[in-house]
Amino acid sequence: MQKLITIFFVLVVAHSLSAQKKETEDYIQFDDRKNTVHGVYIGLTQHLGKLENEWAGFTSFKLAYVANRKLEIGLEGTLFFSEVENETGVYRGDKALLVGAYGGLHLEPILFGNKFISVSFPLLIGGGSITLLEEKEQGGYEFTSDEYENGAFEFDNFFIAEPGVNLLYNISRFVQIETGVKYRFSSQYNVPLYGKGNMNGFSAGLGLKIGIFNMGRKKKKIKDNFN
Repeated sequence: MQKLITIFFVLVVAHSLSAQKKETEDYIQFDDRKNTVHGVYIGLTQHLGKLENEWAGFTSFKLAYVANRKLEIGLEGTLFFSEVENETGVYRGDKALLVGAYGGLHLEPILFGNKFISVSFPLLIGGGSITLLEEKEQGGYEFTSDEYENGAFEFDNFFIAEPGVNLLYNISRFVQIETGVKYRFSSQYNVPLYGKGNMNGFSAGLGLKIGIFNMGRKKKKIKDNFN
């Protein structure tokens, strides 16, 4: 019985080794990541710039598809705020807050996308809304008293185009850091109490992108024995 078990065990091991050798001969392994370079990511960017000659903060969110490490296509939205001095004394408090959001189509051509550091030229085309918040006596901001009396919050809309230039740091297949500057071109808005203005101006900042920038993977391919 022991001899039969030993013979059976030897036959099983021999068959396994033979099958593994045949599979190795029939298949080769290749890295598809070198060829398939499409991806998708979500991004968060913080910029600082001037709005109506006052410092303003801009926080942007992006969802984009990356085509062959040469072009990004997606959607981008930005929240912004800026404290302005109450020089005219029209609204309450010493300061007021211009606050709003804009967003639209995000396009970003990329140069040297296969390098650790690449250069890109982002462009946002879209629109947004802006309003003014008055300073409260106990601190913080709220919608203006004029809006309360009218029973409606008053926003004004604007068109915006925001081109820029970025340096992209390709940390890994899943993480990318960007630094850059942008310039905003916008149509004119008219905010209650504050008056007319626009979004024109520079901003500079830092961003983080997380996703899969290269969807390729290692896989097996049938070997062509005729080559």
